[in-house]
Amino acid sequence: MTLNQLSIFLENRAGTLTKVLDIFKEAGLHIIASSIADTAQYGLVRIICSEPQRAYLELERNGLAVALSDVFAIELDERPGQIAEIVRGLSEAEIGIVYMYSLFIHGKGLLFIRTDKTEEARDVIQRSSLRCVPEKELPEWVEL
Repeated sequence: MTLNQLSIFLENRAGTLTKVLDIFKEAGLHIIASSIADTAQYGLVRIICSEPQRAYLELERNGLAVALSDVFAIELDERPGQIAEIVRGLSEAEIGIVYMYSLFIHGKGLLFIRTDKTEEARDVIQRSSLRCVPEKELPEWVEL
């Protein structure tokens, strides 16, 4: 029900993100969604991609600080307020949201979310009849 997300720690200077993107390009890996957060000295790039295990090995082989973590990829429709409902359901179960980001394309969306209580969040998601997109279906999102 969860999928692997890459978290890459980069020095906050010109060219470091290009290195990451070139690794993906040379390996033929598709980036499906990404998020970048920064501080004064370092950046944190979160990436959902077509083959996270292989991407992890490629990034590590190229000397980058990278980690894999489990996130939920909840399928969204175009209904206003759906993300608010998901967040409310988790909050009412006293589950904290560590971070989240989303994408919408051609009327379909995904909410990537990491919580502080994965198993409890899994139960809330299932009881809410929400659909989590499995890793094996992610390449279909690249083709939208």
